[in-house]
Amino acid sequence: MLDDYEQLIRDGRVHVIEHDDKVQGVLVLIPQEDALLLDNVAVSPSAQGLGLGRRMLQFAEAAAVDAGYRFIRLYTNEAMTENLELYTRAGYSETHRVEEKGLRRVYMMKPVA
Repeated sequence: MLDDYEQLIRDGRVHVIEHDDKVQGVLVLIPQEDALLLDNVAVSPSAQGLGLGRRMLQFAEAAAVDAGYRFIRLYTNEAMTENLELYTRAGYSETHRVEEKGLRRVYMMKPVA
């Protein structure tokens, strides 16, 4: 949450999804050398269960393909076991685990091309 979202927005890295004329989700995509990084994805608690998260993941994967990437990468907190299950069901595979910024992160990758 300490990222410079003003700069990310200016750089065109932030995408939102609306439901009932309200922003209900946010997605941050960061180009990297070998993959598109899905840096952040979040859905408002009031909109969870509507499929918005799945739609944002699909958008991110399509954006990776459109940008010429063969892979999309993400990370999540090791304690977020529901996220690990969700991403695994969506076709992501764990690549490694590290401690960064005081958090235990699980990195995952999915081929998109």
